[in-house]
Order: sequence, then structure tokens, then C-alpha cells
Amino acid sequence: MPGTRLYAAAALRPNAAARSWSRVSAWALSACAAVDTWRKCGAGCPGDAELTAQVRARLAGYPELLAPNHVYVNTLDRVVYLSGEVATDLQRETAVSVARATPGVPRVVDMISLEYNGR
Repeated sequence: MPGTRLYAAAALRPNAAARSWSRVSAWALSACAAVDTWRKCGAGCPGDAELTAQVRARLAGYPELLAPNHVYVNTLDRVVYLSGEVATDLQRETAVSVARATPGVPRVVDMISLEYNGR
């Protein structure tokens, strides 16, 4: 059952469950914003591809974020969306701070999961 993991996490780590619910709600809000932007810009707004490339290039300079971790970057209406999986919270925070420090990025939405399975 999908919600069972969150309840188990809540019992073991109360803050982890709150972060998980926060990510779910952030994703839902991001999805709504993405639909509105898609209606406005179609496949992509001007400058989105360049921002995505810049963020990806900067993230590539951090070996701790490379395989086996996966950090995906998408940009829609100049908002950078980070998703994927990393092993530690520090790696997630590093990815977010690198994206935020990229020139021209006004906002970063963090949807990176810490549910790394050691692939």
C-alpha cells in the first residue's frame, strides 16, 4: 500500500514523514503550475533550455551527485524543477543550492527523493 511507507516513516522518524508530505504537496502544486505554463508556452518558454543546460553543467561539477545518484533537471517558465534520487540529505541540499546559485534561476522546486536503493 503506497501510504504505508509514510506511516512507517512517521513512527520511526517523525520529521521524515512531514518532509515526505511536503514533497507530495510541492509536486502537486508544481504539476498545476506546469499545466498553466504549458498552456502559455507550449513545449517550452524562451530561455528554459539554456537554464536547464546551465544547471546540468554546474551539477556535473559535483562528483557526489553523479551515478549511482540521479538528479534530473527540467525548466518550465524559468522555474527549475529538480527530481531524481540521492543517497543523503546533504546531497539533495547540495543539488538545490547549486541550482539556486545558477545565474538567471529565479526559483527552484525540489522534488528529489532520498529513497536511494543502491542500484
